[in-house]
Amino acid sequence: MSSPLQSRSTPSSVSFVFPVFNEAETLPHLRTAMDEWLRTNPVTAEVILVDDGSRDQSYKLITEWAAVDSRVRGLSFSKNFGHQMAVSAGLSVAQGDAIVIMDADLQDPLDVVAEMLTRYREGYDVVYGQRAEREGETLFKRITAWMFYRIMRRFVHKDLPEDTGDFRLVSRRCLDAVLRMNEQHRFLRGIFAWVGFHQVAVRYKRNPRLYGQTKYPLLKMLKFAWNAALSFSTFPIKLITAGGFATATLACIYGAYAVVQKYFFHSTVQGWTGLVVILGLIGGMILVSLGVIGEYVGRIFEEVKRRPLYVVMEDTSKRNPLSPP
Repeated sequence: MSSPLQSRSTPSSVSFVFPVFNEAETLPHLRTAMDEWLRTNPVTAEVILVDDGSRDQSYKLITEWAAVDSRVRGLSFSKNFGHQMAVSAGLSVAQGDAIVIMDADLQDPLDVVAEMLTRYREGYDVVYGQRAEREGETLFKRITAWMFYRIMRRFVHKDLPEDTGDFRLVSRRCLDAVLRMNEQHRFLRGIFAWVGFHQVAVRYKRNPRLYGQTKYPLLKMLKFAWNAALSFSTFPIKLITAGGFATATLACIYGAYAVVQKYFFHSTVQGWTGLVVILGLIGGMILVSLGVIGEYVGRIFEEVKRRPLYVVMEDTSKRNPLSPP
């Protein structure tokens, strides 16, 4: 049984972590919004922006911001390592007692952070934003997002919150637990659910994207879902096992039918078409099975090499940038 909630004071410092990828159009608006938030909220804060190998002027804008505001720190990757790695890099250098993870596109409103801080003071270690409405998104996007979280909860991780992204506030003790997990294929939403602690949702209305383009088109979303499934579950292998048993059962039924036709009805089974279908089905099952097993083996291969999760090329804080172990 988990320990009861214990109220706590307002965090002495808050860190904001923003992954950035080709957000030159958005960054000036993010800067204005953050300056306003920092001005109206009397807390010690830092803003960490991690440039994930952008091809536009994103890092230039970050360095200009950091040059005039000591609370801002920018990191630049040597190449594009991906959204989850950019968030991980920001988390690894965050110094706050509470850490807020947000995307730089302003779809997640800063106003929600105040409510997150209220729940933090109540004793919660993870306060995640739960999307009550998703303005500016197509019906197809909303349906596939709805299906993604329900399927993930049913077959992959039962504690994964529905209708949530990476927008959340986490306590220092929760973050310290997360930072001890260094797997290469990261699904941070699942990691935060796995570590436990007291967690609660804050429902909010997600804004439409006003600047730039989405960084998660359909194919990238499918890849993200596949990575999440393989990272937190052996369900794909169990599905293969079930498919194998089903195929074997169908083969046995067909075999029994052929025997009955031959020895009891003395008729020749005209089964060439059926035979070809069954052989194709079995061959396809074998190839798919090998492919999924190969995915798991490949992930083991990548983990045992112990390569760093990312490489930091530049750091506006002037400290020597270090890649994680």
